[in-house]
Amino acid sequence: SRDLPGRMIKSPQMIAINDLQRHTQPLLAEIEAALTRVTRSGWFIMGKEVAAFEQEFAAYCGVPECVAVGNGTDALEIALRALGVGVGDKVATVANAGAYSSIAILSIGAIPVYVDVDEATMLVGAAQLARAPLEGVKVIIATHLYGRMCAMPEIMEFARARSLPVIEDCAQSHGAMMAGKRAGAFGDLACFSFYPTKNLGAVGDGGALTGRDAALVARVRQLRQYGWSSKYLSTLECGRNSRLDEAQAAVLRVKLPYLDGWNERRRAISAMYSDRIRHPKIAVTRRVDPADIVHLFVVRTPDRASLAAHMKASGVGTDIHYPTPDYRQPAMQANAPAQPLAATERACAEVLTLPCYPEMRDDEVLAVAEAVNAWRP
Repeated sequence: SRDLPGRMIKSPQMIAINDLQRHTQPLLAEIEAALTRVTRSGWFIMGKEVAAFEQEFAAYCGVPECVAVGNGTDALEIALRALGVGVGDKVATVANAGAYSSIAILSIGAIPVYVDVDEATMLVGAAQLARAPLEGVKVIIATHLYGRMCAMPEIMEFARARSLPVIEDCAQSHGAMMAGKRAGAFGDLACFSFYPTKNLGAVGDGGALTGRDAALVARVRQLRQYGWSSKYLSTLECGRNSRLDEAQAAVLRVKLPYLDGWNERRRAISAMYSDRIRHPKIAVTRRVDPADIVHLFVVRTPDRASLAAHMKASGVGTDIHYPTPDYRQPAMQANAPAQPLAATERACAEVLTLPCYPEMRDDEVLAVAEAVNAWRP
């Protein structure tokens, strides 16, 4: 709202970038019942809730197998190990997605090979992979960013022609669909995070892997629990302790049936933003389709700091996902490419995230769009 042209009146309450309390409130009775069920069972690790969630999430993703683990980064590390990646091996990944894949790669002594992204989508595709230095690369990680899916049919065709396995990083794409298949149903393995702010989020940390190859998934199951082939018998090297708690699995089972509806609401919010944000210095994604479940609504501008300050003054929370290319992180500079990745650098310098979560009211969405349009850089 305004009282004079160009002057925004700050809302009495900040419009938050996310609101987990508002998200959880309608489900409190179901969540509390699920947690009570776990507590009364007296079984808290690797029990019926985890087994049931694994079956339900695998069915949702359209794959035969799901293995629940402690968090999304563990999922990436376990996937790499299951595919035979070890010390000194190279893994192709992107550098504009928060360093999560880089951390998993480096944690096992492997080497990240950074591939530039498409300028428009900020995702990796077959065209970018074809221009990347992939000599010696053992695995490709395809990261679905902001809820947008990479063009997986083309990536899988590219990878298969070179006998390269593909890991889908689905931490931000729960429920997205492309070519009739959900995220997590394309790669040799796929990794999910259930961090509380994800489209499908737990009430703490959690993660999972999905896959189709029974032998490969069996390796994943061993690696998540000490490399055991049976209790107390470790037969697979580099096993670890990464298990989803029964309580988190029970909460995820409550939430999973709501996921598609939440994603539809996110798309509706995205469509409202796309229709109403009309500013000559701001680039907005206009595409809203099943391949984008709008985990984050991200705009771009060269004057990001000015826009972020204006939004704060207007009572709107924002964030930056993500401001620093992985190879510019102090702990990762040893793996920097010979030349900076141009599209990656621009994306990291320009992106700004606006509030977008299913419980946002239409009037809040319109207020955010109005505040954006009122920006005078």
